[in-house]
Amino acid sequence: MTTTSPSPSAERRAAWRMAAGGAILGTLGVFLLESGSSAAAAAWFRCAFGLLALTLWAGCSGRAPLWRLPPGTRWRVGLAAGMVVLSWVVFFAAIQRLSVGLATVVFHIQPLCLMVAGAWVLGEALPRSRVLAVWLALAGLVLATGLMGGAGATSVAGLLLCGVAVVAQTGVGLLLRARTPVPPLALAWWQCALGTALLWPWLLAQGWPAWGAPWAWLVALGVVHTGLAYVLIYGGMARLSTSRTALLQFVYPAVTLLCDALVYQRWLAPAQWLGVGLMGLALWWGSRPVSPGPAAAPITPRAASAASRPPVRAR
Repeated sequence: MTTTSPSPSAERRAAWRMAAGGAILGTLGVFLLESGSSAAAAAWFRCAFGLLALTLWAGCSGRAPLWRLPPGTRWRVGLAAGMVVLSWVVFFAAIQRLSVGLATVVFHIQPLCLMVAGAWVLGEALPRSRVLAVWLALAGLVLATGLMGGAGATSVAGLLLCGVAVVAQTGVGLLLRARTPVPPLALAWWQCALGTALLWPWLLAQGWPAWGAPWAWLVALGVVHTGLAYVLIYGGMARLSTSRTALLQFVYPAVTLLCDALVYQRWLAPAQWLGVGLMGLALWWGSRPVSPGPAAAPITPRAASAASRPPVRAR
């Protein structure tokens, strides 16, 4: 099957869309903290109003209903949606224990974790250059967390919650690496629908947030940081190469660090900035196309069965 490459102007528009979506997500932590709500309550608002925004957008744009899924994908989408909701809740809880910037930086080790998990679980080949990129990212992660000193006290509980979010999102990526792809916005719709249903009892038990400013912050988490941001990001991602997509994903943590510094005056220590730079370099290096040559050795013996599996981009 032949594919037509997008024109340079179309690629530029796609890159700007993805960058704009990443910049919107970069302000998510500010909206969460300013709302003053618990992690579960904030996640419910994000799911409920994100569901409303995505449904209205699909209807107004004349698209097929987002709840329609390809045959044979329902169980995968249901499980993946549940894991995304879990990652949202624990990530919000991590932000409240660490800082917006640090939690986001730690979470962005996830693409490289997916790379390793794909090799370990699915038997996908892992070239040496990407193995080195993973080690470089881990070194950057250690520096970025401030655990090596020079950055003040760091919440171990917050770091562990970030780890749970990373594991959950990595599981989502593994579930989506299959022959039958799932449209990204359909997955987003289902994760919002499932999260709305699962987190509803928690919200009833806790009680509704006070009317006024908290509602404005929370509704924006769904309408702006889910509906609008996802439409922009996925619309741009579909027209860009994997390597360019990986680089643009770092707009999100970059804007988050800027917001954390300007709004809350929380600046990273020099060693932490070095760690952030190493992680960015590792993601760029690991996302570069592998030059033709001998096949890389897998880290599990299942590579032969996975060799014919087409790659699926998952976020």
